[in-house]
Amino acid sequence: MKVEVLGPGCKRCDQLYDNTKAAAETFDPSAGIEVIKISDVNYFAKMGVFMTPGLVIDGEVIATGKVLTADEIKAEITAKL
Repeated sequence: MKVEVLGPGCKRCDQLYDNTKAAAETFDPSAGIEVIKISDVNYFAKMGVFMTPGLVIDGEVIATGKVLTADEIKAEITAKL
């Protein structure tokens, strides 16, 4: 599973990335959850994310413009497994 955090490097983007890493670490490593931080504005536009931070799981935009908690992210990941 590929989890992408989209953001230019602002404090809120960093917080979402940290929360996403924390959520991913609660799963067994065999789940294969890969967390990637992306700062390419062209990629944001391609994904339809015009407010950062953005969270994308397996190509589906889950949230834009808000910082989800680790528990909220964990629930989204669980729903996709």
